[in-house]
Amino acid sequence: MSLKDAAERQAFAAAIDAVLYGLRKDRGKGFERIAKLTRKTMGKHYTKESYEAVDAVISNPEHKWMKFANRLLDETDPRVARMTALNLGYQAGFAGTKKIRRMREKEQCNIPWLILMDPTSACNLHCTGCWAAEYGNKLNLTFEEMDRIVTQGKELGTYFYMMTGGEPLVRKADILRLCEKHRECAFHCYTNGTLVDRKLCDDMKRVGNLSLSLSLEGFEDTNDFRRGEGVYAKVLDAMDLLHENGLIFGTSVCYTRNNIDSVTSDEFFDLLIEHGSRFAWYFHLMPVGMNAAPELMPTKEQREYIYHRIREVRAGEGGKEIFVMDFQNDGEFVGGCIAGGRNYCHINPRGDVEPCVFIHYSGANIREMSLLDCLKQPLFMAYRENQPFNDNMLRPCPMLENPEILQEMVRQTGAHSTDVEEAEPVEHLCAKCQEYAAEWGETAEKLWKEHPYYPKGYSNIKKKTPECEQALRA
Repeated sequence: MSLKDAAERQAFAAAIDAVLYGLRKDRGKGFERIAKLTRKTMGKHYTKESYEAVDAVISNPEHKWMKFANRLLDETDPRVARMTALNLGYQAGFAGTKKIRRMREKEQCNIPWLILMDPTSACNLHCTGCWAAEYGNKLNLTFEEMDRIVTQGKELGTYFYMMTGGEPLVRKADILRLCEKHRECAFHCYTNGTLVDRKLCDDMKRVGNLSLSLSLEGFEDTNDFRRGEGVYAKVLDAMDLLHENGLIFGTSVCYTRNNIDSVTSDEFFDLLIEHGSRFAWYFHLMPVGMNAAPELMPTKEQREYIYHRIREVRAGEGGKEIFVMDFQNDGEFVGGCIAGGRNYCHINPRGDVEPCVFIHYSGANIREMSLLDCLKQPLFMAYRENQPFNDNMLRPCPMLENPEILQEMVRQTGAHSTDVEEAEPVEHLCAKCQEYAAEWGETAEKLWKEHPYYPKGYSNIKKKTPECEQALRA
């Protein structure tokens, strides 16, 4: 970090300390100060309407999101709160974003805001239908390789790193080393939750820049049928332990044809809130792998239901005091597909740099070339040229909703299958999505016509609809 960047970070740290102190003395004035600080630092990153919406929330102590914010402040460890604001808010959200935009222009390629990587293929569970436990310790990124990824990522402006697996907490000692070495970065692990203990909680409070998402796929019977007897109870215990220690965590939910009703019920959301979960990531089941079960993908009626349900739960009026995101149905907020380095990419435990955690094709490996060169691989450049893959942001994915596009990109670029279980021809993968894409396409078009689309963030969109052009001019 340059002296100028270090000085700017230090100044922002002092401002955060002052804001947090003010929040302890007078919540109302403290939140007003946060709003002013955000306007000053973020400026045109957000629209006038966004700032006005925040002002409306702050002025109403009974607003759902004010209650959410107050609960978060009351229950979060002060050091964790400070490091989250500094690393995720300032370093990744502001300073990193500015640098990433400069680097995108300079290098003429996608530069990701976050990188998702797999420290290991190992897992301590034997979940039904999952390959991870069968691989043991065969596939791992070394600490030195992960350190090199983060070091090179910071040079490009990337300060947010997520980890999955396998079970990433099998490697928690190395993950904590990364947190200690890269103090200005935010780290986040997707975990089954069974390895969370008091020692880990103490370490997380000490470093302050590690958070978790715990996987939960429904209530006890559904969850334990797949993950094993007693896992549901262990996950809830882990949530309680994290909550008691003032740590920020959320929940990761994969929704299928079989569990969609239970994981979107009032009872399920209330359970998450009761045990301290602050957010929930909702992932559509993807039919990835030679042994995948495409019959478990949600029906078009179920997907339309969750589209409305997530917005209902998230709404300022009513809903629940938990922030929920549905990656397949929230494309309008991020300009469609975010993969291929546009906003994120994935690095598997063999070092293959893939467009997405669900797209197991690549032509570059981090062990053979630099991160920047991996981001310039032909497949990623094809992503950049073709994004968005559909003007309808409810059809964002080049595999699930536009399977012909992924096939063409893989063929043209010579990318190979990187699936760690068994190589899958792209034709085999995309064939499983064709019927789904056609059926969902009709529903998606109906939903999309119900409201106009206005760009809401970074976009490298080249093919713009008239509505987009008008909004961008405005």
